[in-house]
Amino acid sequence: MEKTLRILLTEEGADAEDITELAGYLREELLQLDVDDVTSVPGAAPPPGARAVDVTTIGALLVSLGGSATALNQVLNAIRDWRDRCRGARPSPPSLRLTLDDDVLEISEASTQQVSEAFDLFVSRHSTVGT
Repeated sequence: MEKTLRILLTEEGADAEDITELAGYLREELLQLDVDDVTSVPGAAPPPGARAVDVTTIGALLVSLGGSATALNQVLNAIRDWRDRCRGARPSPPSLRLTLDDDVLEISEASTQQVSEAFDLFVSRHSTVGT
């Protein structure tokens, strides 16, 4: 059965363009892994003449994990490494909301060690992904 991980990136004080850029960088990294695809979440088109942006889809990615038993672990390792690099280049690292099935993991102000522990627990709860 195909599993899809939804990733939502947010960052305090960042505008839509910054979040779109961050999501693009993360998407490029994730595409290098053993996953079927990484896509942006399509948002609803605003009404004609409106300039509103759907903030729930900016920075949202869908990762199709495919048939690899290790894909989720690879994806979370890549996200952790990407977030650590962001930490050094930005005032604060982006916040993350990861959703797989009905399981949600939210990361905001957390150390690298705390993120690693949370990701390990998340992977262990989904150890049958791709098998």
